[in-house]
Amino acid sequence: MDKTNTSPFSDHHAAAAATPDMAQAAATDDTLQARARDLYYQGYRVSEIARRLQVRASTVHSWKRRGKWDETDALTRIEYVTEARLNLLIAKDAKSNSDYKEIDALGRLLECQARIKRYQGTGREGDLNPAIAERNKGSTRKPPERNAISEEQQRRMEDAFMDGLFGYQKHWYRAGQQERIRNLLKSRQIGATFYFAREALIDALKTGRNQIFLSASKAQAHQFKSYIQEFARTTADVDLRGEKILLPNEAELIFLGTNSRTAQSYHGNLYLDEYFWIPKFRDLRKVASGMASQKRWRQTYFSTPSTLTHEAYPFWAGTLFNKGRPKSEHIELDVRHEALAGGRHCEDGQWRQIVTILDAAASGCDLFDIQQLRLEYSPEEFLQLFMCQFIDDGKSVFPLSLLQRCMVDSWEVWEDFRPFHARPFADRPVWIGYDPSHTGDSAGLVVVAPPMAPGGKFRVLDRMQFQGLDFEEQAKRIEMLTHTYNVQHIAIDTTGLGQGVYQLVRQFFPMAVGLNYSPDLKVRMVLKALNIIERGRLEFDAGWTDLAAAFMAIKKTTTASGRQITFEAGRSEETSHADLAWACLHALLNEPLEGATTTNTGFMEIFG
Repeated sequence: MDKTNTSPFSDHHAAAAATPDMAQAAATDDTLQARARDLYYQGYRVSEIARRLQVRASTVHSWKRRGKWDETDALTRIEYVTEARLNLLIAKDAKSNSDYKEIDALGRLLECQARIKRYQGTGREGDLNPAIAERNKGSTRKPPERNAISEEQQRRMEDAFMDGLFGYQKHWYRAGQQERIRNLLKSRQIGATFYFAREALIDALKTGRNQIFLSASKAQAHQFKSYIQEFARTTADVDLRGEKILLPNEAELIFLGTNSRTAQSYHGNLYLDEYFWIPKFRDLRKVASGMASQKRWRQTYFSTPSTLTHEAYPFWAGTLFNKGRPKSEHIELDVRHEALAGGRHCEDGQWRQIVTILDAAASGCDLFDIQQLRLEYSPEEFLQLFMCQFIDDGKSVFPLSLLQRCMVDSWEVWEDFRPFHARPFADRPVWIGYDPSHTGDSAGLVVVAPPMAPGGKFRVLDRMQFQGLDFEEQAKRIEMLTHTYNVQHIAIDTTGLGQGVYQLVRQFFPMAVGLNYSPDLKVRMVLKALNIIERGRLEFDAGWTDLAAAFMAIKKTTTASGRQITFEAGRSEETSHADLAWACLHALLNEPLEGATTTNTGFMEIFG
């Protein structure tokens, strides 16, 4: 018998003798487990790990269970994988340049992971970002000054402002230095809002005077704000923020819609744009002029023309001055273009000017192809939009006095609509009306929110115009809106060239409805819209003068035979055709003539 086996110390000696082999086996097992764990964290399946390491799948499952691999947080998993890769690279005898680069990157990654772990434990930003800790060491942290503008930045903005002016805008600037009240009738799209936004910012920086922007709607007033912020950002790298922008010299830039009830509390230079389209202009002007009644404040009114019957016309023509005064003090102003093209200080103390698109072009504005514009718009539309001619809405089916019932401050009234969100109307249903582009004219699109209950209000949430797009591009624009809104209905004019857009839209929205124009269909659309508007059931933003003008362009006429009533708006291949208004009529037609009920039938079913 072997005596060593009977010794009281035999088990200990046997264990000691076996220790080197067992240690090696244990080390091998730990290495395999670590490799298996790293592979698992890299996304390999258990069966694939077992095959690679030449062990049983049940063994890997056991390691996974004991090591609680699935319970490990993501940061720790990344740390394991990073460390394994780093060890592998360090152990290589011959390292390439790419190896050294990867070792450096992995080292920085481990350092970043360590900082994140410290931050998770302390919540101190300095543990996450050493630069912050170093910056704050030995000093009290001060918040950055809001809307800070250095002298150099202000100089850059002043220079950029003056360098970017066309001749007629320089004339406006000179008048602003001399006149207390400027009153401008101007062409569409010649940069008036753009100019006065910049002028106001520069004046606020140089003089410390407040600047008040008052518009038909708050959304329109914020167009001034957008221009100001973009100008400061692009010319001087200044980020201006705040609902009201407070400048370092305490001057305030204030943006208001006509629904603002606290407007009387503000004082400063006043800018009132598109005033010929604002409902109840007389009441608004009393409030507006009160904000700039002191002689140090400047008042600026500017607009494209609407109708001679608008409340603002006596203010423009000077007859408002005569009200309540004896005849001996009455004035009679010549407000024709010939008299005011160069600007004139008038007898009522206002400086007036008319600037047409031809005046702008002659003064250096090269942004327009005027001949092309004459093709895109009917003669009547061209005169109103670009030549400062007032609209004769006496023959219009939708006169401005009727449309003003629809014009609201959408930002103040529509609490459930958030235009800057990815889903502006959430999942609420909308209808789309589309008037496709014909040769030489623009395409019009509107997004309409139908009533929440029978007899409720329609709201035009958005409107767009497209120029020069082919069928496919027009269809793509509509498809994009189906991702932004919960579109339940699309109606498209399929007359002539519109058929192509309609067929493409049906590929992604099979329920699209085609409207083949006829005198009967036009009558039904116009009667339906009149019924809705007269009952106060349509709303759109008061700043959308283009939509109002489009409605005003629709007039009653007769067919070529003279036997049937129809409606036209200069519709031809050479002219525009009130596309936004027709698009809106397309959408509204989805409700039955009598209004939505549980038993009645819609237009398309009655006349289809």
